[in-house]
Amino acid sequence: VLRSLGIPTRVITNFNSAHDKNINLSIDKYIDISGKTLHLTEDSVWNFHVWNESWFIRRDLGSFYDGWQVLDATPQERSKGIYQCGPASTRAIKEGDVNLDYDSSFVFAAVNADYVTWIHYSNKRKERIYSDTRKIGKFISTKAVGTNSRVDVTANYKYPEVKEISFKISYSQYKNSLVDDRKILVTAV
Repeated sequence: VLRSLGIPTRVITNFNSAHDKNINLSIDKYIDISGKTLHLTEDSVWNFHVWNESWFIRRDLGSFYDGWQVLDATPQERSKGIYQCGPASTRAIKEGDVNLDYDSSFVFAAVNADYVTWIHYSNKRKERIYSDTRKIGKFISTKAVGTNSRVDVTANYKYPEVKEISFKISYSQYKNSLVDDRKILVTAV
C-alpha cells in the first residue's frame, strides 16, 4: 500500500528476534536451583520476525530521525490501547532513544535486548547467573533491488557488537564474580 502511494518501502527480517513483553529491554529466563526452566515471564526469542520499513521525514520528532521507519503490520502487543507498532525511527533504535513515541523501545528490544538467565530462589530472591548481550538481533536483512540477494542492514539498527576474548579462570573466581554481580570480560575494540 505504501509503495502504491509513492513511499519507499521494503521488507525487513530480523533473526533471533526478541519479544520483550514487559518492555524492560531484556529477555529474562528463570530457572530453579536444579536448572529446571520456570515459566515466570512471557518474554521470548523468535527464530525470526518480519516487518516493513518506509522512508519518512519526521517533522514530529525532528530531522535527526528522518529516514527508514519501522512499521509492523503484525504487532503482537497493544501500543496506546490498540494493536499497532511504529513508525519507529531506525536512527532512534540504533541510538538507544527508547523513550520516544511509536514503539521505539519495543523495536530496540527486538534487535538489541540482553538475554539474561536468573536463578529464582523464592518470590523475593533471584540471582543473575548469565547475560548474553550478543544473542538478539542477528542478520537483519532486506532483499536487494533487482536480484534475490540478501542485503545486511544490521548496521542501521545497532552498532557492531564488542568481541569477547575467552580465557580460563578457576571456578572459585567465576563464582565470586557472579556473587559480586560482576562479569569478568576482556574486550577488543
